[in-house]
Amino acid sequence: MKRALGIDHGDARIGVAVSDDLGMLAHPLETIHVKEVADPVARIATLVTSKDVGHIILGLPRNMDGSYGPAAEKVRAFAEKLRAACGCEVKLWDERLTSVAAQRSLHEAGRKVKDSREVIDQVAAQLILQGWLDSQALLG
Repeated sequence: MKRALGIDHGDARIGVAVSDDLGMLAHPLETIHVKEVADPVARIATLVTSKDVGHIILGLPRNMDGSYGPAAEKVRAFAEKLRAACGCEVKLWDERLTSVAAQRSLHEAGRKVKDSREVIDQVAAQLILQGWLDSQALLG
């Protein structure tokens, strides 16, 4: 079974998470620092190959009222680049409040948000991916 990759897209950092072999659990993988990586899409394509990924689940930011703003357009454009470069299915997934939930879970684990910025992006990607994995299990 192919794995799934979860992505929390940001202007400065991109959080990445990967599913286990059974497609049940999402695990934080890495944070891509956009300014330090020549081509973030190429880095993700490398991960797709090395982790045997069949689906990319990309967090789509929405406003609390369900509407889309400028950040959503950036994510949609990023999704098109991923589709062209990675050769696997790219799905957009509602990411409302995932960064807030990631910060809360790290705080509850005793980590200071200030010291956890890099990990927050990975945990947000993990939450995006886990939401999608859970929905697939329900579909069954």
